[in-house]
Amino acid sequence: MTALATAPDTRTESKTSPGVNRRRYPARYIVLGVLLVLLLLVVAPLLVVALNAVKSPSDYASNGPLSIPKSLHWDGIVDFWQRVDFSRKLLNSFITSAVVSVLAVILSVLNAYALGIGRVRGRVWFLVFFLVANLLPQEVLVYPLYYLSKSLHLYDSLFSIIIIFTVIQSAFGTYLLSSVYAEFPTELLDAAAVDGAGRFRTLWRVVVPVSRPTLAVLFTFFFIWTWNEFFLPLVFLISNANQTVPVALGVLQGDRQMDATTTSASALIGILPAMLFFLIFQRTLTRGITAGAIK
Repeated sequence: MTALATAPDTRTESKTSPGVNRRRYPARYIVLGVLLVLLLLVVAPLLVVALNAVKSPSDYASNGPLSIPKSLHWDGIVDFWQRVDFSRKLLNSFITSAVVSVLAVILSVLNAYALGIGRVRGRVWFLVFFLVANLLPQEVLVYPLYYLSKSLHLYDSLFSIIIIFTVIQSAFGTYLLSSVYAEFPTELLDAAAVDGAGRFRTLWRVVVPVSRPTLAVLFTFFFIWTWNEFFLPLVFLISNANQTVPVALGVLQGDRQMDATTTSASALIGILPAMLFFLIFQRTLTRGITAGAIK
């Protein structure tokens, strides 16, 4: 009993002292305040555009761009929608972005599987080629692509844009996935080989399911990047029926005179689809980035 009474208490305190908590909380509030200010700086231009899109021209002329609209005025949005046949442009952009995203992800997986897991000869030179392809500006590619599309009778068609952007996006996807597949667990590949799975079955049954979060991130990025592309669609899509949303916005604002409210309405309508797509796939994007960080 005496030994037990005199034995030192080896238990440690798990709670932090109140002084440490008091020192941490102000720093946390400062960081949150700075992030809130940065968020407002990013969102403020979009809010200004949204306010001006629902103003009447007289309200904008009288009170300026930063005032709250007296009443919601939808004529600017309706006028822009009908003037550019925005439903057609929206469909063109959606088809192009969706098809490019799917094809680019599939092509990236096939290329990266051969380079990262297959370990083909000249792997380093292939990766250098894809890296250089990512660094080339579109202005360098426009003339040879224009000449090639003319020769193949693909000029002024969505099919030409789909082919071009599938190759461009898959170059980035191949470079990224090759580094991921180079560190792929060999235990899974050996288990698939023991079960008698061939290369393609191993790819679709083992590699693709494991890398699904990364592929979801690539799909989201490819869709948004293709949706926002302006230069190449401007060169290759000259007819009004084949234009995408960014091209329609640029051509209309450069060719016809629009008031500030209609211009704001066009900017708001043009950016909303991409924002909605990002919000819908935000959880998928977060899971993919988190899974890659944990791995």
